[in-house]
Amino acid sequence: MSLIFTDPLAAHDRPTGPINKTRSAVLARNGMAATSQPLATAAAIRVLQDGGNAIDAAIAANAVQGVVEPMSCGIGGDLFAIVWDNKTKKLYGLNASGRAPKAATLDLFRSKGLTQIPSKGPLSWSVPGCVDGWDLLKDKFGSKQWSEVLAPAIWYAEQGFPVSEVIGASWKGAERSLGAIPSSAECFLPGGHAPAFGTVFKNPKLAATLKLIAKDGRDAFYKGPIAETIVSYSKSQGGLFSLEDFATHTSNWISPVSTNYRGYDVWELPPNGQGIAVLEMLNLIEPFDLKSIKPQSAEWLHLMIEAKKLAYEDRAKFYADPDFAKVPVAELISKPYADRRRKLIDVAKANNRPMPGEPLQADTVYLTVVDKDLNAISLIQSNFEGFGSDHVPTGLGFPLQNRGCLFALDPNHANRLEPGKRPFHTIIPGFVTKDGKPWLSFGLMGGDMQAQGHAQVLSNIIDYGMDVQSAGDAPRFSHSGSSTPTGIPAREGGTVALESGIPAEVRQALAAKGHVLVESRGGFGGYQAIRIDVDNHVLIGGSDPRKDGCAIGY
Repeated sequence: MSLIFTDPLAAHDRPTGPINKTRSAVLARNGMAATSQPLATAAAIRVLQDGGNAIDAAIAANAVQGVVEPMSCGIGGDLFAIVWDNKTKKLYGLNASGRAPKAATLDLFRSKGLTQIPSKGPLSWSVPGCVDGWDLLKDKFGSKQWSEVLAPAIWYAEQGFPVSEVIGASWKGAERSLGAIPSSAECFLPGGHAPAFGTVFKNPKLAATLKLIAKDGRDAFYKGPIAETIVSYSKSQGGLFSLEDFATHTSNWISPVSTNYRGYDVWELPPNGQGIAVLEMLNLIEPFDLKSIKPQSAEWLHLMIEAKKLAYEDRAKFYADPDFAKVPVAELISKPYADRRRKLIDVAKANNRPMPGEPLQADTVYLTVVDKDLNAISLIQSNFEGFGSDHVPTGLGFPLQNRGCLFALDPNHANRLEPGKRPFHTIIPGFVTKDGKPWLSFGLMGGDMQAQGHAQVLSNIIDYGMDVQSAGDAPRFSHSGSSTPTGIPAREGGTVALESGIPAEVRQALAAKGHVLVESRGGFGGYQAIRIDVDNHVLIGGSDPRKDGCAIGY
């Protein structure tokens, strides 16, 4: 006797191409984690099963990511997070980004004949904020000790891990730049080469560094032997770090800001990050009847691209460290401001000369974890570009970030370089609440792609009813060429890259509207999300097929 299984969606009825779901969404009730690397996701689940909460699990996962995905993140980088605390029913924001060295002045950079800060090397360094961010998260919300949350990362660093596919390709791409720096080559190029896909890689120096933090906490990094080693290395390389830069470093608890988009409260962190660009974009597109047009159609893409252009011009002019500049956050994310700016969107034609408004008229990893009590964390952490500055301080096992290159050297710019100032940041965690309840913890990594990616994914979910996996699988656009917070002006109209799932007729329609389309092999970000169904106590996870990672629940 043979059994015949019928498929409710016959093969000839299936949608084709990348817009099709790559996998089912993951469902669970007791806890869930979604990260860009399976070993990190599994580490988070183990912590949850051992009695830890979402924050404990997120720190453990992030530490593992620093081991297994060293080009993208690690303790040499910065961190931002949004935490939903289910006891207080409140959202908390964390800015754990580092500041420029106190010796970093405009005059110093001018004396070197520079008009822009180099994107690599010691002049691109700012103090790493990651470990201090972990410390604040652990002290306010965590339940585990340093030794417990860092144990998985220490184990993988000592025992080794097999290099995964996407990470292996990124590692290979950095082979030449790492090879030019002896301490970096010694750490990350065993035998003179990047470890290939499937190769087991060990990092005993990073294991030793993490053990110091497990023993003495954040002070080991900022006031102890790790800081001393970094500063000594900085002096040997012509860097600007001092022991005082590390000893005085602090992270900040901040209030997330939001806009309501079609009944959903979308939350981002205020500058020095770019999160409010998401809220600006959503405000701009909200009055358009998106349900009357198809997702990823020429009409939808055109509106999203035009909204992105306007929001990013504001980003270039106004976003900066609020301790040093007056950033008009409330005005920029207000509905009246969007109403004025929306007049610049022509549904038939691309705007090739977008300008910032006047609101004052009066290589990164993302992860999310939700625990059985529905505490949730949306966390993003990064070195900025691949392997950051490319410099690995001798003996420590991790690269230093290059976030300092995102300062402007224009003395009149809001984001100008100043001693002790935090640079403009691209990394942004996201969160959505509905009727005062947690609804979605999500993020999308990838530099300038992040804010425009957030808006695309949210439109997929809210406007078109896609689940968290479909919303991430759907093909994306990436618009480049907007003005930047470093003072680089916009290229006229910029360029638009489209993923392969966007059909030819849509491309032709966009070109007819005046958009300049270019080919791209990547750069569309990596997304993770957990949808929180409070009423049924069900967690629904999605993970981007563009990365090695996955969502796991139990």
